[in-house]
Amino acid sequence: MVAPHIDPDRFEVRHFEGRGFRQAFVHEGAGGVPLLLVHGWPETKRIYWKVIQPLAAAGFEVIVPDLRGFGDSDVAPDGFHDVPAHSRDLHALVTDGLGHDRVVLCGGDLGGPVVQDLALRFPGLTDRLVLFNSPLPFDKEGMAGLHTRPAREAGDYFVRQGTDADALAAELPTPEQRRRYVATFYSSRFWAHPGAFMGNAFAPAGPYGGSDEIDFHTEAFGDAAKLRASFGGYESVFDPDARSEPTLLARNEAVRAMLLFGPSDHVIYPDFDRMAAVVFPDNLGPRRVPDCGHFVPWEAPDALVAATVELCDGLLG
Repeated sequence: MVAPHIDPDRFEVRHFEGRGFRQAFVHEGAGGVPLLLVHGWPETKRIYWKVIQPLAAAGFEVIVPDLRGFGDSDVAPDGFHDVPAHSRDLHALVTDGLGHDRVVLCGGDLGGPVVQDLALRFPGLTDRLVLFNSPLPFDKEGMAGLHTRPAREAGDYFVRQGTDADALAAELPTPEQRRRYVATFYSSRFWAHPGAFMGNAFAPAGPYGGSDEIDFHTEAFGDAAKLRASFGGYESVFDPDARSEPTLLARNEAVRAMLLFGPSDHVIYPDFDRMAAVVFPDNLGPRRVPDCGHFVPWEAPDALVAATVELCDGLLG
């Protein structure tokens, strides 16, 4: 029997085609406070599998998409897989697809810039915002004296995926090799707190380079076209031609935020929490989540649920 937290069929997957491609999403708790959960890289909507049910039970209408080119969503026909493209996709899903004019946003990693862009690009859309372990705009004056650079050796993948994506993809010609590559980000690259993705410690390792939990998260990345498309966000950092339009990342005083930080993360800024407080001065926190790394919804689901409920006190009926 498959454990619920790694059961791919635990939630019904729906689809929205309002932006010219088929975007997959989970939708639970209809009628509650709309809450959009946005995954990062190398993730899919499954990174939120542990929190969907408790958030719906708390009174949220939980909307969990796969970004274009990820998971069960199509690769976008326009060729763009950058932050503004994701932002506009999700705005269309929430407003045109589901009929909401206000939403609570939550994101980390790539999902962090996406929700920050959404909040700035569409003023009035965002009721509240939960942010964890995410890229941030740099404020030289406000962040003076903070540790704003992650370990240099942790960023090799970023440069390779952003500047040499075709060659990297060619080095991963089989589904097994692609999944093993992605598995390292859940294990040997030390993004997560030690043991966070161990699953059943007495079971044999999965066939794609990790535990049953890691295999659950790498499944979609076996697809060559989707893994290559997922590199698009990194390419957009280096190549203007990979950008659909400029990303909006800046200090945001208009949105109240909950700021969480899994400090076992070796790839994000050591002072992420204090830096995020500069970007979102109206905040609850910032809070460090003990024994937690990059993948907060998976590593510390109870903490994320509790923090989201606390932030939305007054919105929940």
